Amino acid sequence: MRSTLALATVGLGPALLGAAVSAFAPSQHTATPRHRSPALNNLLDDIGGLIGGPKLETEKNLPYDPPFSPTLSVSDNVRTFAIKERPISFTGEDFDVTEITSGNENAFVRVRGAMLHLPGKDKMRVSCSATGEQCVEMDRVMIAATPSYDLYRSDGTKIGWIEKKLISFMDTFDVYMEGKGGFGVTGLFKPTPAYRIEGDFLDRNFSFKNEEGKIVARANMDGWVQLDMMNHYQIQVAEGMDALLALACVCCIDEEFDEEHQKRREERQREE
Repeated sequence: MRSTLALATVGLGPALLGAAVSAFAPSQHTATPRHRSPALNNLLDDIGGLIGGPKLETEKNLPYDPPFSPTLSVSDNVRTFAIKERPISFTGEDFDVTEITSGNENAFVRVRGAMLHLPGKDKMRVSCSATGEQCVEMDRVMIAATPSYDLYRSDGTKIGWIEKKLISFMDTFDVYMEGKGGFGVTGLFKPTPAYRIEGDFLDRNFSFKNEEGKIVARANMDGWVQLDMMNHYQIQVAEGMDALLALACVCCIDEEFDEEHQKRREERQREE
């Protein structure tokens, strides 16, 4: 049997034998990067919509003008961001945000809490990672029926606020615009929210709907293990939607649930 194989191998000839060996040898050439076609991108978006929920729709009527930043806020394309809470923080409210739309992590903005932290009074600022320029400020409202954060431009102009809905069958946050009228704390006499944020907040999976009911952003937990001191999110933002508003709201929501969890732990300890 061995002699037969040897003869067959000799019969192949040097050229054919070399080709056969090279077929099993590791390639010495660097792989050429492949680019996705628009059709493939659309297919992947559709698959993502089936897995993560309804597909995002373009925000055509941003409820305020101008957006928070002329360069960072709005894009003509869907963008994806990663929000990472810093495990070591003097304020407990520090996040680093990177854009991962292209598959690479590119520094986008930094979210930093105030150094002087008072119970029930939180303040966070969103600044451009490249320039350090402040874009958004979120200021916790001390006296409010429900957890609320006022939203300010870099020049101190209040643009609106985000608050947890007081009466609801499920956890819901509403974003209201300043100067739209209405009054009251129950929602009965308030104007229609510019955005409603709802979903499964326990598993950190929620979406932003505008006044027309269109989903213009969505956030989900990034990673299997989450700690209150170090939560990670991915957030996808539709065309025309202000990414800075969506990112600021996610950070406010994260802080609210961190505080709720802390209160529950303290209550259990007192009961024990």
